[in-house]
Amino acid sequence: MTVSTAVTLSHAEAVTRLGHALSDETRTRILLALREAPAVPSDLAEALGVSRQVMSNQLACLRGCGLVVAGRDGRHVWYELADRHLAHALDELLKVMLFVDPDCCSSDACECA
Repeated sequence: MTVSTAVTLSHAEAVTRLGHALSDETRTRILLALREAPAVPSDLAEALGVSRQVMSNQLACLRGCGLVVAGRDGRHVWYELADRHLAHALDELLKVMLFVDPDCCSSDACECA
């Protein structure tokens, strides 16, 4: 099978964006949190133990990568994963990591299941 260069570059760029997002622990934790439900930045900042400014910067990066979207509900801005397939992909990545490194998550704190 022959793969065109344009398709290969497009796919590579998409995966590179995901890799960039996952290269920062805070961004990764945001994505993992948003697997469960949409959230407002202040709640995410509190849950992850980061400042609101850090949260704002990281959400802007994730929006730029096309991984999260924002929606407004009155005065509140909610963030959620841009596509439901991303939650499934993150779950699968966690399963792969558990296979590769079974000790990567303690059974008490593991969000992998």
